[in-house]
Amino acid sequence: MTSVRVQLDLEPLGPHFGALVHGMDLATATDDEIVALRAALVDRKVLFLRDQHLDDDAQVRLGRRIGELTASHPVVGSVDKAHPEVYALDSTDNGFADVWHTDVTFMKRPPLGSILRPVTLPPTGGDTNWADAQLAYDSLSEPVRRLVDHLTAVHDGTREFGYYLAQRGGNVWEGQPVSRLDPVEHPVVRVHPETGRRGIFVNPGFTSHIVGVSDVESRAILDLLYAHLTKPEHIVRHRWRLGDVALWDNRSTAHYANRDYGSERRVMHRITLRGDIPRGPQDQPQSSDS
Repeated sequence: MTSVRVQLDLEPLGPHFGALVHGMDLATATDDEIVALRAALVDRKVLFLRDQHLDDDAQVRLGRRIGELTASHPVVGSVDKAHPEVYALDSTDNGFADVWHTDVTFMKRPPLGSILRPVTLPPTGGDTNWADAQLAYDSLSEPVRRLVDHLTAVHDGTREFGYYLAQRGGNVWEGQPVSRLDPVEHPVVRVHPETGRRGIFVNPGFTSHIVGVSDVESRAILDLLYAHLTKPEHIVRHRWRLGDVALWDNRSTAHYANRDYGSERRVMHRITLRGDIPRGPQDQPQSSDS
């Protein structure tokens, strides 16, 4: 990883997970500040900045400074033609995220990370929660870690986006038009490509089952992992204000948006950074003394 020459003013939200970044203007940040922000993102997994007031153009510019941007979504169209990278989650158009999930794991190459900002907020409610998948893995018992290290799971976007795809068609993702959502397989435990840390990489939103076990065994293992992943000690919760920006590492987190604002409107704009193909412990080279 590139060496960091700037020390950010970070206010940790927990011993190992989440931080508020103070004193940084994302619209005018230096290259060194962006490098430091990128490093902090990998380390703290989710970052929050207040009083940024970005528009779509500035959000896209920021994303391009951090990494390569994807299309807005494999299935759902962008906010407008001028911003093909921006995905609008609008509560008046079924734009909810009220199930624990990791973004776009139903594709072979899920995003590296996401950058989210509020456009319209309800008077109360609409907080977002993030779970630390690496901390959750580390706090599993050793026998359970040994079990899940060797498992593979199927991720399927049909349940959430199949109807939308059938009605409106899909986008171009990874250079290919999306006309169907074929299930994909990912390791149950993902090894982070930059740190080597292991994290739980299944989620209730898109994971359908575990490969090579019975339906009953699959359900039991997934339920155990979901309950463990979302324990309170693994979670940070953010109460949104206009001007906020959140960045998270999609390779090491899951998130959930509270749907507790009734008929009030909530609109969020998200961009995602192109990621890599998830690898598990079984994909790692063995040491010479193993």
